[in-house]
Amino acid sequence: MKYVVGALALIILWGCATDYKETQVSLEPYSLADGFELSVLAAEPLLDTPVAMDFDDQGRMWVAEMTGFMENLESSTEENPSGAIKILEDRDGDGVMDHAKVFLDSLVMPRALAHVYGGLLYAEPPRLWFVEIENDQPKNRVLVDAEYAPEGNPEHQPNGLVLNIDNWIYSAKSNYRYQRKDGEWLKEPTSHRGQWGIAQDDFGRLYYNNNSKILLGDYMLPNVLVRNRHFAPKHGIGEVLTETQRVFPKHAASVNRGYIPGVLNADSLLQKVTAACGPTIYRGGVFPEGYAQNAFSCIPEANLIKRTVLGFHGDSISAGFAWPDKEFLASTDEGFRPVNLNNGPDGALYIVDMHRGVIQHHAYLSPYLRERSKEKGLDTIIDYGRILRVQAKGAITAPIPDFSDMASSELVELLGHANGWVHDRAQRHLILRNDQDIIGTLNGLLRSDTEDKAKLHALYTLKGMGELELNSLLKVLDNQDAELVAAAIHALEGFVDSNSSSGVFAAYSKLSSKAQPTIDLYLASTMARWAHIDARFYELVGVLLHRYEGRPLYREAFFSGLEVPLETDRLQTLELAEGFYVQYQKVLASQEMAWLNPIYRKKSHTMDSRTRGSLLYSKICSACHGSTGAGIAQMAPPLLDSEYVSGDTERLAKVLLHGLSGPVTVNGTTYEYGHVMPGLRDNPEISDADINALLSFVTNAFSDGGKGLSTEKIKEIRATLPKSGGEYTEEELNGVD
Repeated sequence: MKYVVGALALIILWGCATDYKETQVSLEPYSLADGFELSVLAAEPLLDTPVAMDFDDQGRMWVAEMTGFMENLESSTEENPSGAIKILEDRDGDGVMDHAKVFLDSLVMPRALAHVYGGLLYAEPPRLWFVEIENDQPKNRVLVDAEYAPEGNPEHQPNGLVLNIDNWIYSAKSNYRYQRKDGEWLKEPTSHRGQWGIAQDDFGRLYYNNNSKILLGDYMLPNVLVRNRHFAPKHGIGEVLTETQRVFPKHAASVNRGYIPGVLNADSLLQKVTAACGPTIYRGGVFPEGYAQNAFSCIPEANLIKRTVLGFHGDSISAGFAWPDKEFLASTDEGFRPVNLNNGPDGALYIVDMHRGVIQHHAYLSPYLRERSKEKGLDTIIDYGRILRVQAKGAITAPIPDFSDMASSELVELLGHANGWVHDRAQRHLILRNDQDIIGTLNGLLRSDTEDKAKLHALYTLKGMGELELNSLLKVLDNQDAELVAAAIHALEGFVDSNSSSGVFAAYSKLSSKAQPTIDLYLASTMARWAHIDARFYELVGVLLHRYEGRPLYREAFFSGLEVPLETDRLQTLELAEGFYVQYQKVLASQEMAWLNPIYRKKSHTMDSRTRGSLLYSKICSACHGSTGAGIAQMAPPLLDSEYVSGDTERLAKVLLHGLSGPVTVNGTTYEYGHVMPGLRDNPEISDADINALLSFVTNAFSDGGKGLSTEKIKEIRATLPKSGGEYTEEELNGVD
């Protein structure tokens, strides 16, 4: 097996001394958990305002710089083509980057990048691009998606670009996923996830967050719960994993809504997150015991990184704080703005530090934070940027495999590597090579009797190559690893036909007798498809849904696979709970009426894009309320058919102008997200006429008829402040004292 010479620090060796200057950064303001050490790998002037990074096959760091973001409080440089993607190198071999090579420049607000398919995928809103790499130069650029990110607030545009174990690339703040197959780029709907940053665990579940929630996640593999286009699940996707959003900063940092009661304590310390982002799941394999698959989240407004310990319970995931009153990493440096985290080729945890004084976009910048930023000089902290590394003390750093010079058989050996970065990369290379001589080896691995984590990657490698075999998957079902078995159950849907049903039914009956929650959940998700071609599977439907009658995720998993109606009479004989049959009829009605899950609908605001209100909605509102007005889980409630939209237009204008805090009830459902909807009254770019345009569009698009107000009335509402001077509460809007 061949390896790149040296560790990550020795990216490029030079025979003579260099004269590159390395910025010295004091780490005295930083407090790190015991047993770890922090180092600065790169700093200004090598890089400026980094927001995302990835490693290439040699372990070099590629960094996207969003230099135009909030260079001043008005964000007047946002449209300047000043961004870049750089390759960072350590030319003198001392472990600190001393050279930056520009790969792409003259970019406008680049926000994400990923080394995939032998090239670089990167986002420069509104477009998603793929470019080949030749001698560290871009070549043959291809437009992957012209509408990857809508115009508008950069805080609410898609980002992330994580190539998951299932061979699909996922983004935060987006309901699309991407894959390149036979040279063609595929794009298909997926669930909307989070706001900034997205991560995977070893099984392939996705994790993300939003401003006010430290960690969100999916209980099942991507798209399993949304296969039925006519069914929208209420469970298992976008679940809040952290029960509390408490943080423990080292100092009184400046936050955007610090004037709201309860945001700060008596010592002006932040109590709950207001800008959580950039989560990752640690998969490096060299941290101490107890750290594997822990979640780490960036909390840039409080200058810290939080560690949470995940618990896996078959049909749910929990996340508890590692410590009750302290953080994994916290700083008193108010310029420290961690915005993304990466697992590295050496097993370390890498921190992308934007290092900017003001990171709240001007469209939502409160007068409170504006004033404090000027007082503290935060608006002068610009032209900085750092990459930090967290290592376990005493950890042995393994050399980086030289993927380009490896035989395919050697890559197969790496599928079981302890470091997630390494075995993920090995899977990608095997699929990209499409070496037909290795298919037998991979199938042999699946059929072996060993309990090897490499089998999961072998399964997805074969799937990516289009070479999965029925008998190999059936053999996998004998494993003791529930997640591996679950992945095989999901993959077996590619073999749904009468010729294979007998063998599958026998295997699934045996699995069902174990009553293992994870396995049963995936069995429930696939039963409808098999029952459609083989009536014997109705028996298993009854067993599974009776067993988990009080756990709605199992029922929704079943409906997710119900693309073709089953025999109602046969279902009735199962004597399931009445609620099942009621929901079943609703799903059938949705299919008959061609009702679609919102992720499969076309963008509704395009139908009225000629109006100012439509453009404003797309730019300001859709990021939270969704392009269809259906709302986004853990972000904002629905506008579609909401009494706030169909009711008193003056009340809606008050919300638009002054904002809304606290719980809100829409159509009988109370939404409590823990964050504030900001008003537009202090935004100098939004006129009274714009507010009227927004009112007209929203009421027209999401209720029975369009309504507006005169500019005089809007001016009057703008001038009349809520009692608090900040945002309205629902009680005040409704006249409740």
